[in-house]
Amino acid sequence: MNARYLLITGLGLLAILGLGSVLIRDPLSLIRNLIISAVIIGIFVLIYRKWISGKPSNKEQKAFTKAAKQSKKKIKNKSALPSHNVLNAKKKSRKKSTAKLTVIEGKKNKKNRASF
Repeated sequence: MNARYLLITGLGLLAILGLGSVLIRDPLSLIRNLIISAVIIGIFVLIYRKWISGKPSNKEQKAFTKAAKQSKKKIKNKSALPSHNVLNAKKKSRKKSTAKLTVIEGKKNKKNRASF
């Protein structure tokens, strides 16, 4: 067992022991503290979403959001084309290669000393 595992286990046991003792002594206080903690965390999350992550801070982020909006708009306005016609057009436009390839026989197992 490593020290990190022991530390986390010990803190978890102390937290359970503390919650148990508060629950036995004063359950109303525990509920009130949990509600207050949840409200404070909720306020921090709202502040973070509103001011920090809501505004793109650099030019790249602004350009990305603009491109994403344009892409969504383009997808909405795009008329539905049958996909099989597009595939057939691509297949017809391909041409066969006219290159003549030949295999050169030789010593393939001999290693080149210059590469080392």
